[in-house]
Amino acid sequence: MSQPSARHERGEAIFKEVFGREPRPGNYPEFLQITVEHLFGEIWARPQLSLEERELVALTAVALARTDWELRGHIGASLNLGMSREKIIEVIIQLAYYGGWPVANNGLRVAQEVFAELDNAAGKDADHDQ
Repeated sequence: MSQPSARHERGEAIFKEVFGREPRPGNYPEFLQITVEHLFGEIWARPQLSLEERELVALTAVALARTDWELRGHIGASLNLGMSREKIIEVIIQLAYYGGWPVANNGLRVAQEVFAELDNAAGKDADHDQ
């Protein structure tokens, strides 16, 4: 087996910083390799935007696309990078004007589910302020 390239190692490191975990191959390891090497190893590694700014762009894009699976992951990544729940909610609310009310409604529902799951895992009541 060949050694991982510098681009692959850089991509894995950025992925781990953003999502707080190692990339998981799932059913399509070749797609994960492309994602890690190109998206994270090249695009996310560019110096013009911080990881937090890139995550804000990704969060917005997946919310607008109404891809709930990816939205859940990027809400988690946003929190992992230090973005507050209030900021995530505000981003989604603003999307109502640019993507439509159904986009914002869906995004708010997904965010509420993610926050509740995190609160339950931490033993908190999601209905109470933190």
